[in-house]
Formats: sequence, structure tokens, C-alpha cells
Amino acid sequence: MKKILRILLFVLIGVIVIGTFVFLWKKSQPKQVIYEITTVESGNIENTTVATGKVSPRDEILIKPQISGIVSEVLKEAGDYVTVGDIIATVKVVPDVAQLNTAESTVSVARINLTQVETEYVRQKQLYEKGVIAKEEMDKSEADYKKALEELDKSKNSLDIIKTGISKKTAQYSNTQIRSTITGMILDVPVKAGNSVIQANTFNDGTTIATVANMNDMIFIGKIDETEVGRIHAGMPIKLSIGAIENQKFDATLEYVAPKGVEENGAILFEIKAAARIPDTVVVRAGYSANAEIVLSKAEKVLTIPESTITFSNDSAYVYVLKDSVDHKQAFDKKHIKIGLSDGIKVEVKEGLAKGEKIRGNEQQDKPKKEAGK
Repeated sequence: MKKILRILLFVLIGVIVIGTFVFLWKKSQPKQVIYEITTVESGNIENTTVATGKVSPRDEILIKPQISGIVSEVLKEAGDYVTVGDIIATVKVVPDVAQLNTAESTVSVARINLTQVETEYVRQKQLYEKGVIAKEEMDKSEADYKKALEELDKSKNSLDIIKTGISKKTAQYSNTQIRSTITGMILDVPVKAGNSVIQANTFNDGTTIATVANMNDMIFIGKIDETEVGRIHAGMPIKLSIGAIENQKFDATLEYVAPKGVEENGAILFEIKAAARIPDTVVVRAGYSANAEIVLSKAEKVLTIPESTITFSNDSAYVYVLKDSVDHKQAFDKKHIKIGLSDGIKVEVKEGLAKGEKIRGNEQQDKPKKEAGK
């Protein structure tokens, strides 16, 4: 019995040793790797950069009053379309007490002076009709009378302007009626009836009554990094993508590149402006955020391959061309190529490959097995 157990033990040890050697031998064998195969194709490649910004009207005009006072009525609101000369609001003048007192005093003096001159004029006229005085004296008296009438009328107009901001003669030029200076859409009316406003003068900008802009002339205003600014210039075509308008792009033309950059968060950015061509059927509001895609360089109808298939060594680029594939065993030839433009995904092949050739791609990864119960 002991002899049988000893024999079984030796047999078991032998099986373990042989199994270990077989396992180690199999493990030392090179693993067969299967690669994805990519075909050399013909296509277009664009190298682009993206600038972020917003779409705004080219000109936003601030409508300001030419007289100080209180807003008595607002006739328009944001979103209304106005033409040149349309009244947006009216302002009621708050007269200065000192000026009002001076104007009333001037009217009283002019009235007294007119009474005196009129009496003299009537007397001179009677003497002239009797032939007592010469015509020259009569003409002088008549001129003095007309001057006195004009002086009284002038003082009354001045009093009316101080009280109400307008007079009979200047009613059509009234600066109490705030009118639009351009044709366009009202973007904002920051005042309400009852607000006090200050006239625009050399000392202050005045109170803004409304903001008006021509919404048919829109521009893109954005910023681009210093690493890309040297590759763009005025006149380049741009594709605009507006965040609020999905699945639609608009053409634009680059008009302006700032000569001076501004530092933001450690990066130097340059302002750019582009004239946008918005169809009449599309409603674009001022301030929409947008991205501008600028084509820096373009290659059309060239041979292209995925950039991931290229192996770089020093200054040279190589690919592995499929030579043979039998029973899942792939054979490749290493081949030097000359590459051109890249968009980060595809690369232009200038020399070394022909259309339709098969090249090695990424290594195929086995899909993980699903866990039980999932």
C-alpha cells in the first residue's frame, strides 16, 4: 500500500512539473495582435480656428435730450421700429426761478417801452400828415415802433421757452420732443414717465432716453488668441454659429483685427470684427453669443489618412501598409510618407501612398464580457 501511495505521489509531482513547464512555455509565446485596417481616401482638409464673441448691431445710437426736465410721456418701447424724426418721448421743462423772473421782467420792460414808442409814433404820424415834419423823421419813428414790437415778441418767446421749452415760432423745432435720429429698432428705453433727465452738453453726456440700432446691419465682435492672430487678415470668410439658433450657420467677412492685444486670464487676446450676412427670414437679437469659425488653410481633393495611423520618428513620418492577411495573421511593410495639412483628425498625404491602399490602424481591443445579472 505504501508503495502504491509513493508511486502516485511521484506521478502527481511529475504532472505538476510538466504542467508548469507547459504553462510557462505558452505564456512566453508572442501574443497575436490584430490591428484595425484603414483605407487611404480622397477628401478635403481644413485647418480652422474658432473665436468666441457675440452678434451686435454695427451702430447703437444713444438718444439724449437737448433740454433738462421731467419725462412727461414715453411713446415708444423696446422692440418698436422707428424712422428718423419719430417722437420717442416728451420732456416737461422745469423752469429756473431766477431765469423765469428775469424773463418776466424783460417782457414788462418791453411792454412799457412799446407803449412809449407807440405814443411817439402816433404823434409823429399826425405831424407828418399835416406836413410839419420831414419823411426821414417819420421813417425813423416807424422803425423805432417796429423794433419795439419785435422786442416785445422776442421777450414773450423767451418767457415761453423758459416756462415750457417751446414758443410759437419754434414749435416745429421743439427740443421737448425727443425724436429718433436714425431709422431702426429701439433696443432699450431706460427712462419712465416722471424721471428727471439732464441735457447733453460739454460737461456731461446727458441722460439716455433710448437706444436705437439698425438691426439689418449686424457684426460679429469676438476675440482670438495671439497664436492665431498672425494667420488671419481682413477679407477672410467666416462661418458664424449663433447659440440661440440651432443647426444653422451664417456667412460673414472679417473686417477688423485689433492692432493691440488685451491680457485676459494670462492670455493675450485680440479683438476681431466681421460683417454678418443674416437673411431677412431670421430674427437675430442684439447680444446673441456666437462662435466664428475661420478657415486658416484648406486642401481640396487630396489623399487623406487618420492622423492616429502615423508613426513619427525624429523628423520623419511612417505608416504600416498591409502586405498580407491570412487566417487573422496580418503582415505589414513599414513605409515612409510625406505629410501636409492636418485638421487634428485627418492628415494630407503628399507622397508615399496611393488611393485605396490599406494601412495599419489602432490595435483592436477585445470587448469586456458583461457581468452576470447585468
